[in-house]
Amino acid sequence: MKALSTLVLLLGLGACFQAACGERPNVLLICVDDLRPELHCYGVEYIRSPNIDRLAESGRLFLHHYVQAPTCGASRCALLTGRYGGPGNSALFERARRMVRLPGTVPPSLPAWFRRHGYTTVSVGKVSHHPGGLGGPDWNDEAIPEMPESWDRHLLDPGPWKHPRGWMHGLANGEIRVVPKEMDVMQSVEGPDDIYPDGINTRLALKQLEELAADDKPFFLAFGILRPHLPFGAPARYMQPYREATLPPIPHPTKPEGRTTWHRSGEFFQYNTWGRNPNTDPAFATAVRKHYAACVSFADAQVGRILDRLDQLGLTDRTIVVLWGDHGWHLGEHAIWGKHSLFEESLRSPLIIRYPGISQPGRPTRAMVETIDLFPTLADLAGLPRPDFVHGVSLRPILENPGNEGHPAFSYKSTARTIRTPTHRLIRHNDGYLELYDHRIPAGETRNVADTQPDVARELTAALQQRFATHPPDLP
Repeated sequence: MKALSTLVLLLGLGACFQAACGERPNVLLICVDDLRPELHCYGVEYIRSPNIDRLAESGRLFLHHYVQAPTCGASRCALLTGRYGGPGNSALFERARRMVRLPGTVPPSLPAWFRRHGYTTVSVGKVSHHPGGLGGPDWNDEAIPEMPESWDRHLLDPGPWKHPRGWMHGLANGEIRVVPKEMDVMQSVEGPDDIYPDGINTRLALKQLEELAADDKPFFLAFGILRPHLPFGAPARYMQPYREATLPPIPHPTKPEGRTTWHRSGEFFQYNTWGRNPNTDPAFATAVRKHYAACVSFADAQVGRILDRLDQLGLTDRTIVVLWGDHGWHLGEHAIWGKHSLFEESLRSPLIIRYPGISQPGRPTRAMVETIDLFPTLADLAGLPRPDFVHGVSLRPILENPGNEGHPAFSYKSTARTIRTPTHRLIRHNDGYLELYDHRIPAGETRNVADTQPDVARELTAALQQRFATHPPDLP
């Protein structure tokens, strides 16, 4: 009887939400690249993120959201399909090729699901792996879509960076990465937002938002922000607040002992670092962290521009807003400067969901959730049919009651898989080697306790194997 009453309540809340929004609510999905949960609303005092903070104050902030993969393409594939996928950046293109080879066998994507149910779907910026969603040498070949049948418009304004590939790794005033070692790893140049890639693309997103607001159909607008992706470049005014800031020490900054998914930060060190290494040069480490912070504030400003226009157009009261980080990023933890590990710093990322009438707005939740949960959640909130082909679950119960429990989170890379529970992380390498970390003790993910907690290791290994046996990843 209690379960039936809860179901009736949730259905009633859904009906009220849809009635308030008209036939269908709009969806605004904001994807931010390489964004750690290093924001003021996540308790990081020195970071300036007022716009994301105000979104959190009116929505639900998830303190324990985990992505499926610690790399852009694979993580975004999981977001856009609601399924565990391939571990590499080519996962979406592999999916597109399967759609051609085996028509009718590939489940629809998140935007395709909304498009099939009457939505106009538009993507601006980096939403799938390639900004603009196309393939080819410069990622601008119309004949090679990254996500067929998904978008009515999939857009990018490359501006002076010439093409999406140039935009993706661009610095101020049209500088394109040709030889990585000749491009500075960080930069702060005087000028308006438009001198960096995100500024000019936000203008395109605002224009699309205005066009969508004038249409009678509901819309699904996905807006991808590039920064704080490498190289760390942002207008000087975003760097100014951090120049004299005192940053907290880097936790557990040394290379871990024993076998782990540690790596040599190759993405970071491919750029010009002036011969300096942040692992051995504290002043340089601080400078890198400050430039990353400036990029976060720059990205936050773009979020603010979009939220402000949503208000100005009178769309806020009928729009679901999601802010999602595609993965975390190490800033010296475990002596890593990048993503690509299966440590907490690579896999935990920000997630905020807001919609009209949300229960207890501004109250965060400690429930553990995964990126693949967003597809069924958005379908649920919008009143669309339940997609029974996804691997995630709707977060509606947590949105209605932030005290409700979540579920274990599963992630992967090519060499290992991991399960995260409220108390532990287990990493199982492909050859069977285990890393087990106990988050109840101060050592956390710096001490492998697989030998001293064998029962836990066995239990989590079984859960990990069972999960991927019942929900096999869409491997390329």
